[in-house]
Amino acid sequence: MTEWVSVDHPQAGEKAAWVIRGGGLLILPTDTVYGVAADPWQPAAVAAIYEAKRRPPDRAIPILLADQTDMTLVSRDIPRTACQLAEAFWPGPLTIAVPRLDIVPTIVSSLPTIGLRVPDHEGTRDVIRACGGVLAVTSANRSGLVEAMMAEDAALWLGNAVALVLDGGLCQGGLPSTVVEAGAEGVRIVRHGPLSVEDLEEVLGHGSVTG
Repeated sequence: MTEWVSVDHPQAGEKAAWVIRGGGLLILPTDTVYGVAADPWQPAAVAAIYEAKRRPPDRAIPILLADQTDMTLVSRDIPRTACQLAEAFWPGPLTIAVPRLDIVPTIVSSLPTIGLRVPDHEGTRDVIRACGGVLAVTSANRSGLVEAMMAEDAALWLGNAVALVLDGGLCQGGLPSTVVEAGAEGVRIVRHGPLSVEDLEEVLGHGSVTG
């Protein structure tokens, strides 16, 4: 039976960590949309996300971090541009693809890069911190369908597959994050979202953003 608790409950982090350590899935709010989360170090748990969402296996799953300093847990050779954007827009609706560590299971990302983000949601960052600083998280819906703005919407899609729902009310963002791939000289937009080319170029300089 799926358990429900507020993301701001004093035991939310403890409950989430118990589920994650056990290889289970949980639903949690972010500043953009609700997500479904698993332990990135347990391939079977990540596989359960793909199955629950009916997500194509060639689509990598992003990592949500508790803090910017947690980037080094899953990535290496982080470009200067990525650090500049993280400083400017994290916590916030920007996912940055950077070189991934080889120890990250390929089911999370079979690419040489991995998408990272720090959500602008204090309760959720506390939960991620309690789970070790990193969670594999993607939108809590069936792949290709509308994103969930409320915990009830997420549970309607995925409730039978998850052990815990962390309820944070209505997500204020309502739009999935902007996704960029960071390189040494600039960045490429992979998915347009709340942050525009102009927003990014204010940090990196004119002409530094493509896509």
